[in-house]
Amino acid sequence: MRRPGLDVPPRCEQDWRGPGAIIGASHMPDLPTSSASAAPHASPPPDPAAARAYARAHLRLSLAGTGVDLAALAVFVFSGASLALADGLGRWPWADWTRHSPWLLILAYTLLFGAGLKLPGLPFSLASRRLENRFGLNRQGWRGWWGDQAKGLALEAGLGLLAVELVYALLRAAPALWWLWAWAGFLAFVVLMAQLAPVLLFPLFYRFRPLSPDDPAEAELITRLEALCARAKTRVRGVYEWKLGDKTSKANAALAGWGATRRILVSDTLLGDAPAEEIEAVLAHELGHHVHHHVWQGLAVQSVLSLFGFWVANRVLLDLAQRLHLSGIADVAGLPLLLLVAAVLGVLLLPLGNAFSRHMERQADDYSFMAMGRPEPLIAGLERLARRNLAEVEPPRWKEILFYSHPAIATRIRRARAVQTPSGS
Repeated sequence: MRRPGLDVPPRCEQDWRGPGAIIGASHMPDLPTSSASAAPHASPPPDPAAARAYARAHLRLSLAGTGVDLAALAVFVFSGASLALADGLGRWPWADWTRHSPWLLILAYTLLFGAGLKLPGLPFSLASRRLENRFGLNRQGWRGWWGDQAKGLALEAGLGLLAVELVYALLRAAPALWWLWAWAGFLAFVVLMAQLAPVLLFPLFYRFRPLSPDDPAEAELITRLEALCARAKTRVRGVYEWKLGDKTSKANAALAGWGATRRILVSDTLLGDAPAEEIEAVLAHELGHHVHHHVWQGLAVQSVLSLFGFWVANRVLLDLAQRLHLSGIADVAGLPLLLLVAAVLGVLLLPLGNAFSRHMERQADDYSFMAMGRPEPLIAGLERLARRNLAEVEPPRWKEILFYSHPAIATRIRRARAVQTPSGS
């Protein structure tokens, strides 16, 4: 499904390292607490050279981190280390327990394997933090950064353990069709997280504040955005200031959640910088995804791709279980192999998924042009976000095709200027 928010990729859109490091520390000054009431001001002048340097460094770091992750999984699988770890745990004093309760062995294996797999990625998280500092994008100190790392690790460990236990329960109970049941569970989890993330996950890492109808500037923005949602026949549960400025100087906006949890999020860094019309245009783009039913289209595409992925994982596990000396497909020593298959397929299918995403982004841009009656507000919003986020406005075409889930900023702006929208529509 579509990630919430960001209309402008601040760099190579796809973060190959997944939901990893939160943005680190900075010496940048804070914005006003009530950002919407501050007078909008001009963005700093663009720096194409800095944006290109930032994008190149980030891409190199992301590719190197992904390569290390894939190599670590491959070595762990094919060197026999995974089998040795599982066998060693099976000989511990609790071996009698694990014969009757295999979930204990899976718990111990997953914790130790996961901890070992995280270690090679730590230098890349630290390097990513240094990169953000180098370009003056960070506002978060070491204490906050390590706190976010710990929260992310705990969340990943909890959800990961639950997923692994369920997958191996299915492997034991339904070895022929485990992959089909696991696929159905994966889709249910995706839908559940899309609905619960704004109220359960986001607040773990960010602070939010409902915009106040008692503040004249905020009241005007609330009225604008709620009227925009009403015209799109999309119900929302409020407009919130997203305290992104606690961690970074970048800006963002999103229409997050699903059903009863759907809400408008506008970062404090955008509220204090952009005029209301630009924020409205960015939100109109987000509403375009709902008007065009992109959530369901994205879920359908992800369903097909993930079904293929689970089927491939099953075939690889069946073909290699004996060669790797596994006791069967339900042997927990095969877990790194499943993760390696998922990671490789994710890389190979990335351009296909991004191409579909760029198609949806173009439709959402078109909706913003129509809703605003002209393309200029979105153009101004894109340019402002690009400057704040140090986005590479016109990356090489190959990079856009391979890594960008949104069209390049220059591509979107050229297209916007060529679009003829009905006056007053």
